[in-house]
Amino acid sequence: MKWAQGIDKLGLFLYFLLCGFAVANIYSVEPASGTRQAVWLGVSVFVGLIIFMTRAKFFENMSGIIYIGGILLLIGLFPFGTEILGQKNWYKFGAVSLQPVEFSKIGTSLMLANYVSGPDFNLKYKKSLWTSLAIIGVPAVVVLAIPDVGSLLVFIAFFIALFREGMSGWVFGVGLIFAAVFLVALAIDPVYVVVAIIVIAAIVLFLNSYKIHWNVLSVAAIIGGVGILCGLAYGAPSILEKMPKHQRERIEVLYKGERAFRDTSGYNLLYSKTAIGSGGFFGKGYREGSVTQGKFVPEQSTDYIFCTVGEEWGFFGSAMLVIAYSVFIGRIYYLSEKQKSTFNRVFGYCFASILLMHFSINLGMVMGLFPTVGIPLPFFSYGGSSLLAFSMMTFIFFKLNYTDRNSLV
Repeated sequence: MKWAQGIDKLGLFLYFLLCGFAVANIYSVEPASGTRQAVWLGVSVFVGLIIFMTRAKFFENMSGIIYIGGILLLIGLFPFGTEILGQKNWYKFGAVSLQPVEFSKIGTSLMLANYVSGPDFNLKYKKSLWTSLAIIGVPAVVVLAIPDVGSLLVFIAFFIALFREGMSGWVFGVGLIFAAVFLVALAIDPVYVVVAIIVIAAIVLFLNSYKIHWNVLSVAAIIGGVGILCGLAYGAPSILEKMPKHQRERIEVLYKGERAFRDTSGYNLLYSKTAIGSGGFFGKGYREGSVTQGKFVPEQSTDYIFCTVGEEWGFFGSAMLVIAYSVFIGRIYYLSEKQKSTFNRVFGYCFASILLMHFSINLGMVMGLFPTVGIPLPFFSYGGSSLLAFSMMTFIFFKLNYTDRNSLV
């Protein structure tokens, strides 16, 4: 069929595979939620069909309005939002709840893609860099003020798209160094970390001394950078101590183990690991998991849905799910690289990177490799807002890809 040429069949197959398997697993935990998720999947596919019938240029032309609309929805949470599970990041309309932060990611992706594809964009110029950072930073600041730390972390995904377009890798390097110093200083005496920073800095400077222009500014920058890192290392325990109790315990769980906090922040993780570990290689069978059916894990149909897969489908089922996600995300990156349009490519990179961040953080969270931050597993965790938003991004990208492949330009 001529009209089907350009539709990415592998991508659509993986989308429906993930969504269908998700509904089955949510139904296993909570039949009523599984039924509602199936309804949301129908709504998402219907919206997807509307998106596919829309001209691709519409998303580029309307990116600014969609972006501003997403920010206004976030700001509206302060006077009109409903608090659920300790966070005021939902709108409540009767029995339906809407989480606008999921849709703000769509607007930010479209706006960033629109700006980067402009004729004057060049990351070698400060104006381009700072404007790009402002596009990402405005919604990120509002998300931080809510506060929704989990969603804030996802905004790192947009830097991956900028890195593809020429942003220096130092942005990631500096961020990783600061994060590593903070975490290491919580496990080791800060004095030893400070000494290690000074020694490593001295070695790096010695090996690269011929590349450095030794003047007052460069010396001041080096001393300032090392000083900031040393200050961060020495002050890390104090920073942790001043955090809210639940946030502090979520980080301490990584060092002391979930059993030390089994009645508070470690409870979810303890039973999540128990469920995953009890599944063995092939699992206990659909709706046969004792931990799953016993409702031991809070938020088991949402943030901790992966432990249901681990218990009922075992290592084999979990591995197949991880492979499906990996192929789907890799497919989006691959198709993004093949786009003739810069707008399409940047949007694709934003979309794939958002999926990657959600997927990595959620799995790390349920396995105890990352603190609990409330990040849903894309297409899989129960929630109409999340499923609809990710489905919209999926169909927008597939529409852009369809148009690009059928373009004669």
